[in-house]
Amino acid sequence: MRSLSLAAVAGVTVLFHASPAFAGRAVSESGTLAWGQAASSVPAIDGAPAPLRAEPQSPSEVETATPIKHLVVIFQENTSFDSMFGTYPHASNPPGAPFFKAKRNTPAVNGLESTLLKFNPNGSNPFRISREDSYVCDTSHKYAVQLGARNGGLMNKFLEFGAKGPGQPPQFCHQSETTGQWDTDMGYFDGNSVTALWNYAQHFAMSDNSFGTLVGESSRGAQILARADVTNALCVPANNAGGIRVYSDPSEPELPLCNGPVDNTDNPPPQNSTRGVLLNDLGAYYDICSTEGDTTAFGGENIGDFLNDAGITWGWFQGGFNLSDDGTCSSSHTLEAWEKVSGKTSQEFVDYTSRWNPFQYFQSTANPKHTPPESLAEVGYGGAANHIYDLEWFWRSVEARKLPSVTFLKAPVYQSGHPGQSDPLDEQVFIVSVMNAVQKLRLWKETLVIIAWDDSDSLYDHVMPPIVNTSNTSEDNSLCGEETMGPGTRCAYGPRLPFLVVSPFAKRNYVSGVTIDQSSILRFIEDNWLGGLRITEESFDNIAGSIEDMLDFTRANRRRVHRWPRRLFLDPENGLKRRH
Repeated sequence: MRSLSLAAVAGVTVLFHASPAFAGRAVSESGTLAWGQAASSVPAIDGAPAPLRAEPQSPSEVETATPIKHLVVIFQENTSFDSMFGTYPHASNPPGAPFFKAKRNTPAVNGLESTLLKFNPNGSNPFRISREDSYVCDTSHKYAVQLGARNGGLMNKFLEFGAKGPGQPPQFCHQSETTGQWDTDMGYFDGNSVTALWNYAQHFAMSDNSFGTLVGESSRGAQILARADVTNALCVPANNAGGIRVYSDPSEPELPLCNGPVDNTDNPPPQNSTRGVLLNDLGAYYDICSTEGDTTAFGGENIGDFLNDAGITWGWFQGGFNLSDDGTCSSSHTLEAWEKVSGKTSQEFVDYTSRWNPFQYFQSTANPKHTPPESLAEVGYGGAANHIYDLEWFWRSVEARKLPSVTFLKAPVYQSGHPGQSDPLDEQVFIVSVMNAVQKLRLWKETLVIIAWDDSDSLYDHVMPPIVNTSNTSEDNSLCGEETMGPGTRCAYGPRLPFLVVSPFAKRNYVSGVTIDQSSILRFIEDNWLGGLRITEESFDNIAGSIEDMLDFTRANRRRVHRWPRRLFLDPENGLKRRH
């Protein structure tokens, strides 16, 4: 484990690790990393030579640092730790709801203690949301809003900065009886609504000290998952409604306007010497389903490039990526699980959004026309789809009893958990369906599933994140230190988020207090398959904590896993245990 130290920076405590060795990969002038010394003649966007690629290998043939040969990352939308696990492991268990009772000796979490439940500093106390009301209205969660809500560590301005109302019926939007303010963001679910997640925590492992790497919206969280940073934006959207969405240093030339989306990767986007920072949500430049004039593109490399260079199979699978008959991303769904419980009808939500697909922003890893693979044999190995697929191809891979080494899963919008567009019940159907299917495979004994989320949607969490990167720009309001470390508007860490690991190698009924963040997922990939490489010298995977405290790779446990790889099958509708 890397050495850990504390330093006072600009009046706040900064937590950092020593930088790892970049074995086998040289640092270029632009700060990106390239395998070996040889390079192909194909230029990258920034002008740096593209590295030679190794021949893709079968996952079982790849040497890994741990027994894990397959990683599946289920990356969901917009929740906080307290909103899902604040009262864990104690559920209300009202009549008619799925019953939850914790195992004996279940460890405590840093959740909502009695004082926070009864005398909350926000002026509105946290309250339980029922299954019937679980389709809640959205909250504001832009960069400046999330910073304002945590108020420099007091965590007492969530109603002022995050809450919105009254929402669109039949959404549930709550109003404080004492102040009259909308306070939906103070609500929480318990084991009667997020039953499956609580059961996974009971049988496997979770963290109660995991944070969004950065403050801000979904597009930033997606970029963190792909490359542990949000820098190197090459252009700004023509439509900049809603304020600045790509930040750049005021002393530098203005970024050019993006002219996307585009339907090919033949030509790079407009760019000059300035490199911006993604600040708030934007669509992908290389995606025909993005909104015209509402995109950005990035230079540099992401984890897909690294995996390609090393010959490691991988894929991003997202609901609704298949084009409809009219050539658009128009497939949609209502909230099926919630409707069944509530007896109400929701609107339909389009399944796909490019804002959640981080690889579509890069010339090297994009699939602009949403081209499907020619056959199942291509999945994970490249081809016309360039590793970007509809979820259909994940289910086909499962049916064929094969998966890439690294699999990223993004649910269709209605199953994503995003307030205002989804709900925990439909989210549960997606997560449990994936988990049940993967656990039936023979490769389960060498598989790790991570269930993580992209941001908090400004839902209340009482824990002030540790400050590991300060920022003091016009967008920060002096709420994240007095100095700017690296490019601006990268206040880190962001809000506390749930984080679960499900695997035969996961510790049983374990809660880890090791500080981790979203880029810890990237660090595991880099450490397990890539010899500890990091994306750039300033990307957050350099300081990310390890997730291995939640895993048991001892010799004794390896023998147990080989004989009997632990499984847990749940019912997608109610999250309760079932036989298969």
